[in-house]
Amino acid sequence: MSLYPPQPWALTADARVSIWRVPPSDLPALPEGASPLLVGGRASVFTAWIDYTPPGQLAYHELLAAVSIKARRVSCSITEIWVDSEASLAGGRELWAIPKDLATLDFTGGRTFQATAATADDWIATAAFKPRPALPLRVPTTFEVVQSRDGLLRTPVSAKIRPRPASADWSFNPDGPLGYLAGRRLVTSLELPKSELRFGA
Repeated sequence: MSLYPPQPWALTADARVSIWRVPPSDLPALPEGASPLLVGGRASVFTAWIDYTPPGQLAYHELLAAVSIKARRVSCSITEIWVDSEASLAGGRELWAIPKDLATLDFTGGRTFQATAATADDWIATAAFKPRPALPLRVPTTFEVVQSRDGLLRTPVSAKIRPRPASADWSFNPDGPLGYLAGRRLVTSLELPKSELRFGA
């Protein structure tokens, strides 16, 4: 019996996302054949804390970093990702070649959302988000996640999101896997409460 449901996964999520601008020379490795989408000579890197909740098919926590890449449609490649679910780890790796690893992820709610991520060896990142006044809008969106498997494996994702602006304060372990973001100034941050995602074909 499989640990995880077949694709596509129907997920419900509360997400906190920040966007960074990074020189291509400082980016982590992308799948062979994929190139970062550059604007003004810099790539966009997205970092996100995601709390997957019922009624979605799986419930777990996640921290990820993804890089926007050149493609015919909106696309990104997930370069680092941690979850606290064996089922999510197995499914992400086996279905879509997403390089998930296990970590301890602690989320604290309330008006200020706080999160920490660490492995048994060291801490990875911490963050705090505060919402800013805005009217949330329900926005449908689609994109592809592009990973490396026998060339480029493209996974479709559709989502219904309600983005609203937020302020965020991140700390990255400079010697850790997200150390290339340490000390950088973020571009913007968003909260995406009660997002509905369909991940996979």
